[in-house]
Amino acid sequence: MGRAVKDTKLDKRDARLKLASQKEPYWRLVSEGAHLGYYRGARVGKWVARYKAPGSKGGYAKTTLGEADDIRDADGVAILTFRQADDAARKWFAQKERGDVVPAGPFTVGDALDEYAKAFKVRKGAIPTDLRSRIDEIIKPTLGAREAAKLTKDIVSDWHNARATSPAKLRTKKGAEKQNERAADDKEALRKRRATANRDLTVLKAALNLAAETRDWLPVAAWSKVKAFGGVDVAKRRYLNDDEARRLVNASDPEFRPMVRAALLTGGRYGELRHAQVKDYDRQSRTVFLVETKNALPRPAYLDDDGVAMIEQAIAGKKPADFIFMRPDGAQWQKSQQQRRMADAFDRAKIDKTTFHDLRRSYGARLSRAGVPMAVIAEAMGHKDERITRKHYAHLAPSYVSETVRAAVSGLGIVAATNVVALGKAGA
Repeated sequence: MGRAVKDTKLDKRDARLKLASQKEPYWRLVSEGAHLGYYRGARVGKWVARYKAPGSKGGYAKTTLGEADDIRDADGVAILTFRQADDAARKWFAQKERGDVVPAGPFTVGDALDEYAKAFKVRKGAIPTDLRSRIDEIIKPTLGAREAAKLTKDIVSDWHNARATSPAKLRTKKGAEKQNERAADDKEALRKRRATANRDLTVLKAALNLAAETRDWLPVAAWSKVKAFGGVDVAKRRYLNDDEARRLVNASDPEFRPMVRAALLTGGRYGELRHAQVKDYDRQSRTVFLVETKNALPRPAYLDDDGVAMIEQAIAGKKPADFIFMRPDGAQWQKSQQQRRMADAFDRAKIDKTTFHDLRRSYGARLSRAGVPMAVIAEAMGHKDERITRKHYAHLAPSYVSETVRAAVSGLGIVAATNVVALGKAGA
């Protein structure tokens, strides 16, 4: 028998947070061959378990039980306290002792997608329309009935390739039959279809990887070895300049205008801003703490004088648990209520239509043009790493390369601009 695993104190949150991040979990002996572990990652901690029948040869069977309640409160499903993780581990150990046989009924890709949707809802609330559409309208009709245990790399790869060459669906009224666009017959159309296929593949892999955490018999290599198409993701280039931003704010409905201002002044997403509460605002540090974020990692939004004035106006007379930005009837803004208001505001402002999310991009672009380091922008916007920030904003920043090139190429004098006037000023 191998030497005993060190019994690390894991039951206290404060003690866990003092542990150093490492590749191997901190293990706690539960019984012979059964261990509860705590994996200390760079951002979040996770509860894991491993089991090996006493006297047996070979390695341990391992599983992930859930996220530790280091940052967010436990919900008993996806986020667990030490005691809940211990209970979940003991149930898993009992299952292993009984033989852990593959269930008689087939476990399908559709089952895996349903489990993924349920877990997503528990962790992040409502499932986004885009994700629900990919699951119900794209993946399930073609792969949903297949047994997950019988998937092969060729099956998943063929499906991925077919998605990249199939025409996109046209938007139709609810209940109407879906219609296809023309086939992807040019390079840009093909790029878009491949990018869409990659997003579909990401959802499929995420669902199957989650299922495989508790099913050692699933063929992980069948989907993990299928690679996404390269060079097809292009950063969106729609940013409002300062004049457009002011016009849009002035053209917005008065009841929705605070949300538009907040997005432009904080870089917050619509979902982050509509969940922000009065208690999340700290007057002394001039910050609003955004709790309901896309990656479930809360972050502060730093306010300038305009931002402070905006928040002070919005919270006047409200209680700590009230939402900072509320509808005229006092209720919370709902997830799709920005779309029509944004479209109407762009019409009135005579600006090319875009989305609420582009207000966030405009915030990032403004920081970049001002010379703010990419690492600072990444932190302010809650990006997982600086690569995402550079993809969207690096080309806007003043740099040694851009200034050197401009200085070196200037002076040729081959363009006369004395007779050029701005559009709309001809004849002035």
